[in-house]
Amino acid sequence: MRALVLLLLLANLLFAAWAYWVAPPRAPAAGRATPSATDAGEIRLLREAQVASGDTTGSAPDLSDSALACVSAGPFLERPQAEQVEARLVRLGFAVRLRESREAVNVGDWVRVEDLATPEDAANALAQLQAAGIADAYVLTEDAPGTVISLGVFTEPARAEQVETIARMAGFTPNTVERTREADVFWLDIDRQASAGLPSPEQLGAGTSEQRPALGLHRCPPPTAEAAASDP
Repeated sequence: MRALVLLLLLANLLFAAWAYWVAPPRAPAAGRATPSATDAGEIRLLREAQVASGDTTGSAPDLSDSALACVSAGPFLERPQAEQVEARLVRLGFAVRLRESREAVNVGDWVRVEDLATPEDAANALAQLQAAGIADAYVLTEDAPGTVISLGVFTEPARAEQVETIARMAGFTPNTVERTREADVFWLDIDRQASAGLPSPEQLGAGTSEQRPALGLHRCPPPTAEAAASDP
């Protein structure tokens, strides 16, 4: 009898040790909060959290959403280009309003070599980069004077990647940033048709060129107080 009690006690101890150290953790029950993660692999970036929470600001709108009554097409850098697309959409039966705006627009990818220690280092690096085939490289005089080299601003991503590769082969670590400038741009605010239709990117001519900024569809901005007062 005593041997049986000791055997049962040993079995309980072995099961407790297996459950504590060996068995995989149980998945949390549905509807309960997941414990805070301490593993770096589980940490999400802020932009990922915004997408997961349904914040789609700046992303392409869902054209199948019946609650979406208006989309803005653009931005167009030239008024004649916007008017050409406007005429095309009007022929297709859309109600379109041309809107002008002053905003920062992407004009290309700016490839740079940064954090050079001294102006002398920058001058030596410039000579090496130009010898490697990047003839348009120059030392910046305003942004971190004497220690940053510009390799060029490129509207075509493939060209920016080509210059990055040349710089790496020359022994440098280039950095590519978005180059923007303030510009007058044009948008087309397009109302949903009575037949529940909205224009597609193809009807704008989007994706047919390498223009910067790229054309796209976005949610219409909320009406201003002045526009709301004049709307019957």
